[in-house]
Amino acid sequence: MSTAPRRLAHRVPRAVAGHAAALDWPVAIGTAAERAGVSARMLRHYESLGLLTGVARTDSGYRQYTEADVHTLRFIRRARDLGFSMEEIATLLGLWQDKQRASSQVKRIAQAHIDNLSERIAAMQAMQRSLQALVHCCHGDDRPDCPILDDLAMAGIPNSGAADVAI
Repeated sequence: MSTAPRRLAHRVPRAVAGHAAALDWPVAIGTAAERAGVSARMLRHYESLGLLTGVARTDSGYRQYTEADVHTLRFIRRARDLGFSMEEIATLLGLWQDKQRASSQVKRIAQAHIDNLSERIAAMQAMQRSLQALVHCCHGDDRPDCPILDDLAMAGIPNSGAADVAI
């Protein structure tokens, strides 16, 4: 196997290329992970999922990451920071690398993610209201009776009244 870095279809933006111009490329996994802001374990995971493909290896089998690989890892990390699933990230990566894509495809994915986040936020707010109501009903003293534990114990029992306290 050759140790020469591979060429990718997409170009690294000038800001990234200019910043990293003085750095030596290709780099080992630990350096690539550090530069991308991810752990080496996550880097291997992303590679195993096919999010990072075609990583060159030395004759002895060590991975060699290019500047473009690190840029792709930063893309993945940012998408994860925004809560996109691995499947969504794979789709977004494909769109990012496809210069003929329609931005409407990307917007559709982002909007679906926003809608999902809104649903999850609403569910969490409902949980918060339920817990606040239960905490309000609990005396929090030395007595053993506790409406919080009573509610947890009655969950799923028909006509238990546990859900009545919740909201």
